[in-house]
Amino acid sequence: MSERDSEQDRIESRADHLLPEEAAAGSADPEAQAAAILAESDVRENDPEAAPDSFLERRTSTQAATPPEPTG
Repeated sequence: MSERDSEQDRIESRADHLLPEEAAAGSADPEAQAAAILAESDVRENDPEAAPDSFLERRTSTQAATPPEPTG
């Protein structure tokens, strides 16, 4: 599979799984909407300073805290 095919699969998958608020906004072209969402996400991931009001934390699942046990 080429890089282009992989990127197209990524876009199609994202278009098929829009968040409720993204779907509610509506779009005549969900794939174009997904491509724009992914492009913006890639910029923020590659340059954490691109979104100064957000915080990008990189941790593995083994570094994450274990959720507390439910009580009662």
